[in-house]
Amino acid sequence: MTEFPAAHFRRHRFPAEIITHAVWLYFRFPLSLRDVEDLLAERGINVSFQTVSEWAAKFGLKFANQLRRRSRGQFTDKWQLDEMVVTIKGKKYWLWRAVDANGVDFH
Repeated sequence: MTEFPAAHFRRHRFPAEIITHAVWLYFRFPLSLRDVEDLLAERGINVSFQTVSEWAAKFGLKFANQLRRRSRGQFTDKWQLDEMVVTIKGKKYWLWRAVDANGVDFH
C-alpha cells in the first residue's frame, strides 16, 4: 500500500493503516462503500460506509493517482479472461475478470 505522511491522518479516530487499507480496497477492487464496511467489520473494525466515503473523498484522488503511476507499463501482452455464471433467484448473471500474465487485475 501507499505511504502517506502521518500529518495527513492527524485528528482521525482510526489509525492510518486502517484508513489507507479501506481506501485501497475501495479504489483497487470493484467494491461498494458498503462492501468495504462489511470487509472491515469482518476483521473487527466497526466503521460506517459514510466514513469510508469521507476517507475516499479526502485521500482517494492522491491514492488513485499513485496506484495508476505504479501500474503504468507493468501490464503484459498476454491476458487471461475468467468467466463465471452465477444464478440468483433463477436469473443467470455472468461475471468476468481480466488478469494479465503477472496476475494484475484489470477493471
